[in-house]
Amino acid sequence: MSAWYAVHCQPLAEQRAAANLRRQGYETFLPLYRRRRSHARRVELVERPLFPRYLFVRFDPAVDRWRPILGTFGVCGLVRIGDTPLPVPARVIEALQRGQAERMFDESLEPARKFTVGAGIRVLAGPFADLVGKFQGLADAERVIVLLDLLGREVRVRLPSRAVAAA
Repeated sequence: MSAWYAVHCQPLAEQRAAANLRRQGYETFLPLYRRRRSHARRVELVERPLFPRYLFVRFDPAVDRWRPILGTFGVCGLVRIGDTPLPVPARVIEALQRGQAERMFDESLEPARKFTVGAGIRVLAGPFADLVGKFQGLADAERVIVLLDLLGREVRVRLPSRAVAAA
């Protein structure tokens, strides 16, 4: 009976390993999530592996030849106990597939986490890191306005929504 098995991949080679395994006739599953990446003044959505350096392959070890997986370009090995591949429970793979289909693993692509006006906000990154202020509202699609106490007076500051959290 076929089951899913975890494949350990070379660094940044999950896509390549999955393609090579599919080319050999194996069924693969590489759980991905979307995240926002900022680079050179551009913001883009990129897909990343949910489990870096791992993917899943389906085969029946009693019937299928699984040793060619070990020599596949991009693969380091199978997760095994001794010389026996260790199966991943089917319910885990089903939950991962369902989560990926529903985009449950994606980073929040919404600009703010629905803070209420006046709520306490902690700054997580940037020059104001670790300061606590009050949420004032949304500045635009990617920024929030926070009221910080700086040098004895309250100052309105626009910060990336990713750089703040509830205090």
